[in-house]
Amino acid sequence: MIYTVTFNPALDYVIAVDHFVPGQINRTKEETMVCGGKGINVSTLLANLGYESTALGFVAGFTGEEIVRRCQKAGFHSDFIRVKEGLSRINVKMKSDEETEINGMGPRITEKNVALLFEQLDELKAEDVLVLSGSIPSSIGNGIYKEIMERLSGRGIQIVVDAEKHLLMEVLPLHPFLIKPNNHELEAMLDRTLTTREELLEGAKELQARGARNVLVSMAGDGALLLTENGEIYKEGVCRGTVINSVGAGDSMVAGFLAGYLKTGDYGYALKLGTASGGATAFSYGIGSREKIMELFAQLNEK
Repeated sequence: MIYTVTFNPALDYVIAVDHFVPGQINRTKEETMVCGGKGINVSTLLANLGYESTALGFVAGFTGEEIVRRCQKAGFHSDFIRVKEGLSRINVKMKSDEETEINGMGPRITEKNVALLFEQLDELKAEDVLVLSGSIPSSIGNGIYKEIMERLSGRGIQIVVDAEKHLLMEVLPLHPFLIKPNNHELEAMLDRTLTTREELLEGAKELQARGARNVLVSMAGDGALLLTENGEIYKEGVCRGTVINSVGAGDSMVAGFLAGYLKTGDYGYALKLGTASGGATAFSYGIGSREKIMELFAQLNEK
């Protein structure tokens, strides 16, 4: 089973506004609401590809109940812990001449809530996959990813980590199965500019030397590269299409990669399916559909 953890899930209110002007009344031309949060995005894409997963994390209030309902509608299981104080977030994602985001705070998560999550994670078995992704709410210590990985160490659980600099660097010695920084995040982690693919590959090798088993680096319009635990190097180009949505594209790449690897055990296939999945979301207003993913997968195979 695949499990995803989203510590601070949200309802994303995604709107489009022609030429947004601060200080004036602006009217939307398009609007939609979707479940937000990196782990939820991973579970949604996996469901679109026909893979079961269970979303874990914390929800609160009427917005939390709506997140649970929408997860069920999207086709995957959830086992969120209900938090008493506060509300699950509503995030506003505005598409205009520039993309603008306003993210809510989320509920207050207590030590007791975290202990309940640990109890859930203790039920994971060998060969299960756990995806840890996204930021950590202020009410939880920043060492939570490390605590989880230490707790599950030695049990044969494949752990994927997709998080910002300090969260990711802290867990490298615990040998995550996969990490997925983009090129800018890789630069931030190593505190230097990485301009060429060769430099990015050297950066990936440094993270692998620090403990990561497989390093997947997404490079926006320049494609992606993968350094495997066997020392193999795979490169993939980009899909053809018009980018209309950047939200969830990286999460979709992680999900597509996992689906491809679990199906075949082939890293090259996994990278191709991950690239197609990321592209499908980037070319859609929500998380990419199976039809769009397979269309782009076939496109990549033409190259």
